[in-house]
Amino acid sequence: MTAEHRSETRAQRIALVALFAALMAAFGLIPKIDLPLGVPITAQTMGVMLAGCMLGAALGFQALLLFLAAVALGLPLLSGGRGGMGVFFLPSAGYLLSYPLAAAVAGLVMRSLAGKGPSSPMRLAACAFAASVLGGIVVVHVFGVLGLMLLAKLSFVQAAVGTLVFVPGDLVKCVLVALIVHTVARGLPDWRFGGRRL
Repeated sequence: MTAEHRSETRAQRIALVALFAALMAAFGLIPKIDLPLGVPITAQTMGVMLAGCMLGAALGFQALLLFLAAVALGLPLLSGGRGGMGVFFLPSAGYLLSYPLAAAVAGLVMRSLAGKGPSSPMRLAACAFAASVLGGIVVVHVFGVLGLMLLAKLSFVQAAVGTLVFVPGDLVKCVLVALIVHTVARGLPDWRFGGRRL
């Protein structure tokens, strides 16, 4: 690989990281639904799932880390126009802090399931659904429950039961991610889902 090609590849990776961080911000424009638990229902976990499935573990992690860094600096990128360090001390902080790791897990699962060879759009969609469930639901909710226990002072049972209200909507997001992956796989068959090697 020439130095010029390496530089081009690096620029492409930086562009993808920035693009998916911006996509997370765009999902934040969709109005949130506030719940008594102190954790709103938002569309942004779908961005976490997409970043992992589309970019892979490393770039997905970087995209969500960039997004959270921008939020920490005060940019109002979370749903409802929220931002600043204060959001990391609210009951929803566990969910937010899970985003980079959740994207990484989704990326690892996507790459593992999709394999190294070409795959049909339908198979890739099924892989994306499974990756989204493991990364975007399991990882996010484990961190969410821990955050509720630490910051909202809920018991494990209260936090676990409280987080269940998000699961049906999150499953819908997993289906939407699978549909997006299916569409991209048909239009761009060389896309490296999950960072997989072709």
